[in-house]
Amino acid sequence: MGTIATIALVVLGISFMIFVTFFGRLPALRHTPVAWLYKLIWVLIPNGAAGLDQRLSGGKILTSCSRFGNYLLYDRHPTILVFFLALLIGGETLYLPAAWPQFSPLVKATATVAILLPYLFLYLSAFSDPGYVTPANHITEMARYPYDFTLFHPGAACSTCGLLKPARSKHCRVCKRCIARQDHHCIFINNCVGAGNHHWFVLLLLSTAVLTLYGGVLGVRLMTAKMRLRFPGWSYYPWLSHDNRGGDMSFTQWLIVWSWGMQAGGGVAFGAVTLLALMTSPLVWGLLGYHLWLIYCGTTTNESMKWSDWQMDMDDGIAFKRRLDSGRVKDIRVEPAWTRWPVEAEQVLVRTENGRPPDPGTDLPGVGEWEAVWRLKDVENLYDLGLWDNLLDVFVPGFMFRDPHVPVPEARLRRKKRRRARKIYLA
Repeated sequence: MGTIATIALVVLGISFMIFVTFFGRLPALRHTPVAWLYKLIWVLIPNGAAGLDQRLSGGKILTSCSRFGNYLLYDRHPTILVFFLALLIGGETLYLPAAWPQFSPLVKATATVAILLPYLFLYLSAFSDPGYVTPANHITEMARYPYDFTLFHPGAACSTCGLLKPARSKHCRVCKRCIARQDHHCIFINNCVGAGNHHWFVLLLLSTAVLTLYGGVLGVRLMTAKMRLRFPGWSYYPWLSHDNRGGDMSFTQWLIVWSWGMQAGGGVAFGAVTLLALMTSPLVWGLLGYHLWLIYCGTTTNESMKWSDWQMDMDDGIAFKRRLDSGRVKDIRVEPAWTRWPVEAEQVLVRTENGRPPDPGTDLPGVGEWEAVWRLKDVENLYDLGLWDNLLDVFVPGFMFRDPHVPVPEARLRRKKRRRARKIYLA
């Protein structure tokens, strides 16, 4: 029991820390205990440690730790990628020798596919071009998406790359490059997630989630088969379990049977890997669900943070919008004359310092009166074309593009505008 309990506590602790780290900054969880724990772990405790270190060593210890932490998090190196691979290979090395002989031919076939796919998608995610914006493809990337005059405005230049930033792009300080439709930099693949490999990254999450769940379920089935041979009255539920004499099984006895089954089903290592797979599977499925939700909303991780900032400004009463003139003449020095995206921006969103609408004489785009905005769902998201088209944009890059010389059929344009009118609300 001691070994099993220790393994379970370690796995739960690691999974919990990863969950808080990944999800603590999400706008949807801002006023929840998860956000508070994120602030405690990554803000309050480090600040307290910094004050203590300043008194004891003049800040030398924290400086060294910060350099090491910045190297791990903000420099491009394969450390975490190697750790991820070692976790996959090590877990399968401990799991398969005991489990494989007990599998049926069908399970062996499906397990082989489940084992190989994460390696394939990890390779494609880590070593494919995420969408680097270079002088050679800059014109093409500028025409990928129109500026929405909300999150992305024309004329912004990257101070590092020296190029105008295409709409939905972001400069990654780890990759030292601008990335088209940048979602985030993932340390597990040692690469950015962008327009070029977003689909591979989602498939990596899906295949890893299936692998952990499938491996955990198969492991539990093998263990429970052994347990029920020895203890016929045992059940998954403690209150329904009976010992070999027909009496009710106590919770302690139920846990002891679990401990015996983990060892009898294939050894302690096999049981530990099964437990690890079951406990980490919800985390991977959660990450997959979050990224699928972003795709459904027609946004990215980077853009969801920008929407969150806009919601804070709306709460403060300093956000205003007005209509963008559909017949305006574009300044081709800072934005493309046409884009391959089916629709164009129809609104302008700005923030002011004093909570009053911009002065009529200001040189801001748009026509008509400024209207105060209080909720994100009152703002259109230009990049949301509906679930099906959003999926096509991610999984079939370039499919949504159109030939500028071929007009979009009126019926299709109306359909896309109608889908685009769905409101986004991530906070």
